[in-house]
Amino acid sequence: MAVYVMKFGGSSVGDSERMKRVARRIIEKQDEGHQVMVVVSAMGDTTDDLIDQANMLSNNPPQREMDMLLTTGEQISIALLSIAIHEMGRKAVSFTGWQAGFRTEAEHGRARITDIRPERVQRALNEGNIVIVAGFQGMTEEGEITTFGRGGSDTTAVALAAATAADYCEIYTDVDGIYSTDPRIVKNARKLNEISYDEMLELANLGAAVLHPRAVEYAKQFQVRLVVRSSFNHNEGTVVKEEATMEQGVVVSGIAYDKNVARISILGVSHVPGVLAKVFGSLADAKINVDIIVQSGVEDGKADFSFTVGLDDRENALDVLSTIRSEIPYDDVTYEDGLVKISIVGAGMVSHPGVAAEMFDVISKQGVNIKMVSTSEIKVSCVIEGTKLNEVIKALHTAYGLDTESQVFVGGPQDRR
Repeated sequence: MAVYVMKFGGSSVGDSERMKRVARRIIEKQDEGHQVMVVVSAMGDTTDDLIDQANMLSNNPPQREMDMLLTTGEQISIALLSIAIHEMGRKAVSFTGWQAGFRTEAEHGRARITDIRPERVQRALNEGNIVIVAGFQGMTEEGEITTFGRGGSDTTAVALAAATAADYCEIYTDVDGIYSTDPRIVKNARKLNEISYDEMLELANLGAAVLHPRAVEYAKQFQVRLVVRSSFNHNEGTVVKEEATMEQGVVVSGIAYDKNVARISILGVSHVPGVLAKVFGSLADAKINVDIIVQSGVEDGKADFSFTVGLDDRENALDVLSTIRSEIPYDDVTYEDGLVKISIVGAGMVSHPGVAAEMFDVISKQGVNIKMVSTSEIKVSCVIEGTKLNEVIKALHTAYGLDTESQVFVGGPQDRR
């Protein structure tokens, strides 16, 4: 007997028929002789609908109340799935994140897990129940409800697997594994049989939506056996592991993109020690994540530098820069939207020179200017205008030999249009 954590996203439980199919899939796993814990996201577009309702009432709803609101979506899912499993003759019990023992820091909207106390889950599992846990949510020691950010149900699943020493954590989605790029853009994308934690973490951080970055961090830290597979078929998925076998001749494993990018430029800053520390320290204090940073040359003792933040953080970042202007004088601040960050990732890049140069060449041949560049041992990222994103992705996919002859099918039979 093995212990499995099975995570199903919103598209997999989007309506009653899909809910029943997921229930049957879970029971199949139990019939194989395994103990099963399940993590579920909110149904379909529920989270977006709740956000829209909040925005009809307020342009800036309190984040605490948004957490109270958004966690209800997962609570609906777990109860309905438990009801479906009961109707099929099996024992099931549902738990909210806090009932399942998830404790978090007091950061509404993007809390991190500080502790997991899964005793209640373990007891229910040992009593023969299929245990269903609401994803994306937890509670502080003071009793405040928190959420982990969009995609946080993946983190719930992997953290639960680590806390209970589960044998496998399976992430079920609408495609049957991890692909070399978004199969909605490149229909002949390459399915990866396996990928390393490090490559997957880069892809997730760079915009690939198939796994939440913190989920991959947990999997790597606790060596969780992680598999991404389809909820619509029984095909073998993609295994995320410590060291993945490199396919012959494939240097780049994947291409990711992120549309959630704003570039902010600070012009005419005094070029003296401590300026960057003050600027980026203030942004960090405001919980604003900064990505790429580029500084230009110095002229007359002044420099310009630019950095990227998420679109949602742009206004907060501008407010922070305004408040520190008396301490760090500058001539002006500008910003630019409509950008995307496109990235190539691959462990093979370490030993293959010229990979970045080829990327720059491919992008230039699409008539697109590169605004910012960031590199590491296994990735290269470029910030570009978003108008030709699809063309750039397709061209890069072909240039790095990732095209296949087969066509990716996204979703189940009832999704065919």
